[in-house]
Amino acid sequence: MQDLLAGHPFLAGLPDTWLEPLSLQARRSARHAGSRLFHAGRPARHFWLIIDGRVDIDATAPDGADVVVDTLGAGEVVGWSWLFPPYAWHFGAIAVATTQAIEFDAEGVRRLCDREPALGYELSRRFMVVLLRRLQATRDRCATHGVTAG
Repeated sequence: MQDLLAGHPFLAGLPDTWLEPLSLQARRSARHAGSRLFHAGRPARHFWLIIDGRVDIDATAPDGADVVVDTLGAGEVVGWSWLFPPYAWHFGAIAVATTQAIEFDAEGVRRLCDREPALGYELSRRFMVVLLRRLQATRDRCATHGVTAG
C-alpha cells in the first residue's frame, strides 16, 4: 500500500516516515458506475485518491435535482469535508465510470495528524491547493455561463 500511496500525485514527495502510518489508514476501493460515494449533509468519514475512473461531484438544486459541479479523474482527490468540523459533506459524489481508488479512514488520519503536526500541516496545505484550484475552476465555469459573483 505504501508504494501505491507514494505513486499518487496528491501524496508525491511525502517521506516514507509519513507514508507508512498513512498506509495503515488506507485500503483499496472499487466503485462501479452509478455507485454513490457520499451525499451532502451526511458525516464525512472517508476520502479517496483516484487511481483510475471518474467521479462526479454534485449539489442538489432547489428543484431537488442533482447538478454536477465538477468531474474528477485519475490522480485527483475526492473529499475534503472530513478535514474541517463539523465533518459533514458539503456536496455529493458518484462514480460515473468504474473507479479504482485508495480510500482513507478520515478519523484515523485526523488522529495521525494530531500526533504528527508536521504531517497535518502538509496534508492541510495540499488540500488547500486542491480547494483553491476547484474554486478557480468553478469561477471559470460560472464566467463561461455569464454568472458573476457579487
